[in-house]
Amino acid sequence: MAVQDFVARVRNRKVLSTALILLTLAIGILLGTLISTGVRAQRQAAAPDATPLSIPSPVQLSNSFSQVAKRVSPAVVNINAETLARPTTRRRRPSDEEGEDPREEMFRRFFGRPFEFFDAPQGQRSHHLGSGVIVDPNGYILTNNHVIAQADRIRVKLKDDSTLYDAKVIGADPETDLAVIKVETRKQLATAKLGNSDAVQVGDWAIAIGSPLGFDETMTAGIISAKGRQIGGGRQSQFQRYIQTDAAINLGNSGGPLLNINGEVIGINTAIVSTTGGFDGLGFAMPSNVAINVFNQIIKGGKVIRGSIGIGFSEPTDNSRDAALRVYGAKEGGVIVNEVEPGGPAEKGGLKPEDVIIAIDGKTVRNGDDLVGIVAGSAVGAKLKLTLLRDKDRMELPVEVGDRTEVFKERNAQAREEPAGTRQGTEEMFGIRVSNLTREQRRQWEYEDPNGVAVVEVDPSSFAADIGLQKNDIIVSINRRPVSSVQDVKLIQRDLKPGSDVAFRIMRRDRVSGRAQWRALVLAGSLPPNA
Repeated sequence: MAVQDFVARVRNRKVLSTALILLTLAIGILLGTLISTGVRAQRQAAAPDATPLSIPSPVQLSNSFSQVAKRVSPAVVNINAETLARPTTRRRRPSDEEGEDPREEMFRRFFGRPFEFFDAPQGQRSHHLGSGVIVDPNGYILTNNHVIAQADRIRVKLKDDSTLYDAKVIGADPETDLAVIKVETRKQLATAKLGNSDAVQVGDWAIAIGSPLGFDETMTAGIISAKGRQIGGGRQSQFQRYIQTDAAINLGNSGGPLLNINGEVIGINTAIVSTTGGFDGLGFAMPSNVAINVFNQIIKGGKVIRGSIGIGFSEPTDNSRDAALRVYGAKEGGVIVNEVEPGGPAEKGGLKPEDVIIAIDGKTVRNGDDLVGIVAGSAVGAKLKLTLLRDKDRMELPVEVGDRTEVFKERNAQAREEPAGTRQGTEEMFGIRVSNLTREQRRQWEYEDPNGVAVVEVDPSSFAADIGLQKNDIIVSINRRPVSSVQDVKLIQRDLKPGSDVAFRIMRRDRVSGRAQWRALVLAGSLPPNA
């Protein structure tokens, strides 16, 4: 019996242990199920229709840039322009009385000290470093004119070659700041492929290769941030429409290539705009299509010849351009002629100030860029048929293209003097004060036109200021109605209503060869609704 009792107790204990184990497992399973269900329920409640994200396979974007570097960098050269200091050729400083050319100031800020190398002691050589790109296997290199313009000796360093090769200038074009030089070597030279800059779009990748700050074969990347940028002034800037990039460009990059992601040259790096003298995110390159045209003309004739018909025009701001054209009867664009060069092709052809050119040889002219592109690209001696509006009537005139360097022998440098004047009228609608011109004033200012009133004050927050009217301008007509007195301005103003289009034809003084000369401008806009 004792044995049986012992066996029974053991069995009962096993059953109890087993029961306890099973109970524990059951509780664990239940808790796990509840927790898992709760977590799933919580996830489903947060975003039940969301698809989990996955990490994509690595894309070798950097490989695209490295391939461009391998392919193009052998064609990029370092240029060392040496100049023997001569006291007689010292450049002006900003403190000189006659001031400093705005374009020279732009490049001085870009390159810093190299623009002051003429101040070195006489007989010592100064070095101006820049870049260039080989575009022909016979050693022809595209670079900037300002890199080599003042050099007595130009030497070129090739990639992976310590030799400095002497180069000669084939030709230069100051108006686009481009130049072609040539080196003679016994080695086979790599060349860069030029692309079509018209295909460039804002947002495209941009790659710069050059010798910034003396560091050869430096590559930087960014994007095209704008197109058609104009950063200078005057007639010369008509041929300077830059590609803007945020690819880092610094001292020494000038003359080097700006590339697209395919390794094609889409521009020649020319300048930066900077508040510090270093890279601030704004670099500018002359488009490759311009460079190709300049290169082809230089290798053919040693220089660039551009056509001209001998007119002056101004491009109103975007807000005022349409208003000006509507006043002159042009509904679909055009260029308002402000000046006709005496003895030039346009005058000989019968063109007059205030004519509006709307087409040339059947090609629509919507703006100044269209006009300059057609005329400057025409051969000297070519006959062009100008379609224009005169007093809102359509007519055609034949004009023979001249050589621009012959048509415009002198360039205007703005240095307007301050004329005296007595305040005789307040034009609140326009936001200006004007005065009648006395005989003495006309004599002092060398202003012979019997018409016109002088602007003696412009409200900086007014309509007049918005369209560009300035103190000392002379208003000769408003909406094509002649103005010879303050009273004329008041009468014309009475006929205008808020929102009306208004076009001022004015005369503004420039200085040419030391004496004041007047040039005509058209400034226009739409009066504000509450004027």
